[in-house]
Amino acid sequence: MQTYIDCYPCVLRQVIEAARMANASPSQARKIVQETLDILKSLPEGATPPAIGSQAHRTVREITGNQDPYAEVKREATEKALSMLPQLHKIIDSSQDHLETAIRLSIAGNIMDFGPNPDYDLWEVIEAVLHQDFAVNDLPKLYEYLGRSQSILFLGDNAGEHVFDKVLIEQLTLPVTYVVRGGPVLNDVTMADAVAIGLDQTAEVMDNGARVPGTIVSMCNPKFQERFRTADLILAKGMGNYETLSEVQAPIFFLLQVKCPIIGADIGVPVGSTVIKKGLDT
Repeated sequence: MQTYIDCYPCVLRQVIEAARMANASPSQARKIVQETLDILKSLPEGATPPAIGSQAHRTVREITGNQDPYAEVKREATEKALSMLPQLHKIIDSSQDHLETAIRLSIAGNIMDFGPNPDYDLWEVIEAVLHQDFAVNDLPKLYEYLGRSQSILFLGDNAGEHVFDKVLIEQLTLPVTYVVRGGPVLNDVTMADAVAIGLDQTAEVMDNGARVPGTIVSMCNPKFQERFRTADLILAKGMGNYETLSEVQAPIFFLLQVKCPIIGADIGVPVGSTVIKKGLDT
């Protein structure tokens, strides 16, 4: 997905928030904003929002020396999600279709995103996602792919949300490789976040080698690129993965909540929608 003019103020808002969380001094914060404006001014044709975000958040880390400004946010989100596990398992056990319910819960967890949506009521979101219709419903097609695939490449998104992903993985009968970012960026899930909740006991966990809030395949390490190229089925969580992979031909299904009107317009659905969308055919 291309970058729209409306993405510019969102990038600026994010880096200002990141600068505050990194305890930037006033002079550091000013420099961060100035360098982010330079990044936006020199935006190459076809750049995706996560590519810009990656550069902007690298600027925050370099100027402040804080390599993970969102560490506390991620810890709090993960603790909150872990505290809900008994209720999440109860919801699945009492449902008629365990797999669909687990998919819905995983998508509900996508609200735990400090980038576009720092304020949310998680239980309210869970209730809504469990009962609302999918605005884009490629679930039957996803079930077809599950029936003929040998394994799943699962692209994670945010810390906290990865607890909900683990609940979904436990319902899948195929071997799963769960992919995390190559290092801290925004509140995205990293190897340390995944291991902390025992996700490595449920699936193989690998990092993609890139500190990008999405998946730009060309920027990832060779091991991930090979896994991506040969995957039978790819589950891609969240808006960052949609922004970077929506025009890539691969057996991808995007699982997300639409929290941004620009992405909503690109998909053709309103903000607040729950989406299971098949990517471009290979």
